[in-house]
Amino acid sequence: MQRIDLNVDLGEGGNADKALIALATSVNISCGGHAGDEMTLRRAMEWAAAQGVAVGAHPGHEDREHFGRRPMKMEMGALEELLVRQLSRFRKLAEEVGVEVAHVKAHGALYHQLDGAADWADVFLNQVAHHFPEAGVTVPPDGWLEDQGRGRGLRVIREGFADRRYGGDGKLVPRGQPNAVIHDPEEALVQAIDLAQRVETLCVHGDGVAAVKLLTFLRLSLEEAGWTLVAPHAVVF
Repeated sequence: MQRIDLNVDLGEGGNADKALIALATSVNISCGGHAGDEMTLRRAMEWAAAQGVAVGAHPGHEDREHFGRRPMKMEMGALEELLVRQLSRFRKLAEEVGVEVAHVKAHGALYHQLDGAADWADVFLNQVAHHFPEAGVTVPPDGWLEDQGRGRGLRVIREGFADRRYGGDGKLVPRGQPNAVIHDPEEALVQAIDLAQRVETLCVHGDGVAAVKLLTFLRLSLEEAGWTLVAPHAVVF
């Protein structure tokens, strides 16, 4: 059986969260750093719980002007403080709402910086293990985060992006470059099916202008192609 998770980033203040949650099998909800606030986080958790969708924490750089997508220099102590602040906030809200935090996925530039530096990855994984010891960690394939996560015995969830283009080196094309984002649903589907052979979860960004349309098309098309859509903890890779 072909099984894959379909995840979406949200809780960031957009107006399509409820529709996106109904289409996804897991969601990455902002921790209030790069975007969103207590109301958007809580509401997204409540909607996900009502739909039976797996909830993940989505910490990011506290740089709202650039939506957390600009790489930032940071000492390890400052990185640790950022993660403690955001993950503690998220855990508190999750406990109040009564939802389990199934995974943690860093957002934007932080996601890539963590995967490119062993010391950053170490700080991040320490905080994930402390705040959510039973949670999985969503990672880019074949990088520092995957290697260190597996070395610690954590459950790692390899991720591919349906709505972002990849370069010849297998890395995402930077957003500042032309054609970094895939808008055509057919092209996104071809890439999603290819990625699904090697990853456990596929991401669609919830802030895209046509995110609901794209996620609807991908979900229906993947199911028609014989894929079973399930949350990450149920995927056998």
